[in-house]
Amino acid sequence: MPYVKPISNYERVNFLASSKVQSFTTLVSDVGVVAGADGKKVVKAGTILPANDATAEGILYTDVDVTHGPQPGSLIVEAYVLEARLHTAPSAEAKTALKEIKFR
Repeated sequence: MPYVKPISNYERVNFLASSKVQSFTTLVSDVGVVAGADGKKVVKAGTILPANDATAEGILYTDVDVTHGPQPGSLIVEAYVLEARLHTAPSAEAKTALKEIKFR
């Protein structure tokens, strides 16, 4: 029997400046993620992972629901990104660490 759950619609802002993107699969942690009004823990697309500091490795490509624990997600490691459209502005340390991501 397949596991089926209702899907909520999420509004997502396009933060990419180009269609050329290099991304890899990563495990998105549920640590520190606060549940929203609907009770779901969602890490938003455009979040710098693992943290918005010198440890940054990439930017999350799509929303990831981590309500039931860590889940796989797509991590952008090379792209042109519209900085003003990210929901959290990248820190100076994160920009330095993300060498292959160009901010516009």
